[in-house]
Amino acid sequence: MVYSKTSAKEARWVLVVRQDSPIQTIEDLEGKRISTELVSFTKRYFAEKKINVHIEFSWGATEAKVVEGLVDAIVEVTETGTTIKANKLKIIHELMKTNTQLIANHDAWNDPWKRQKIEQIRTLLNGSLLAMGKVGLKLNVSKENLGRVVLLLPSLKAPTISTLFSEEWFAVETIVSNSVVRDLIPLLREAGAEGIIEYPLNKVI
Repeated sequence: MVYSKTSAKEARWVLVVRQDSPIQTIEDLEGKRISTELVSFTKRYFAEKKINVHIEFSWGATEAKVVEGLVDAIVEVTETGTTIKANKLKIIHELMKTNTQLIANHDAWNDPWKRQKIEQIRTLLNGSLLAMGKVGLKLNVSKENLGRVVLLLPSLKAPTISTLFSEEWFAVETIVSNSVVRDLIPLLREAGAEGIIEYPLNKVI
């Protein structure tokens, strides 16, 4: 399930040092101290690279440890890198990308009733993820302008179009990315759309 708290992208575990640190590459950490909450993976990663480092568990406030000079570097999870830059730190290496996974017990998966419940949970979670970053649009448009409006509309399949009480007018509904809706609404208005409504989505299934 690819998402993070602020985006629909994978999170990253990265190697971070102070902006004024002489450490520029992962090899420069030979003999240095690293703090992280991801201890076992970090130990394996550096062992595979044959780089000798001292790795200690961080009980929290991991970024502060390198800011204050308590360690030479940290391995931390990030989504956008904004917090890292705000603390006057820099990323010098990416260890891995990570995402959430739904894991089922083998016995539960083999039980038809439990398997059905697990599948239902997966459907609802995926529906929520699919809805992230999308909004619904409703609008009215005359028969004369319908073609122009429909050409502007992206959608999962095709926009839903239904006739209004007046046969000369239609109601149109679709789902669009939140990143384009700001630019799209003025174009729809110019194309003849009226009564445009934008609404948030909880799930798309």
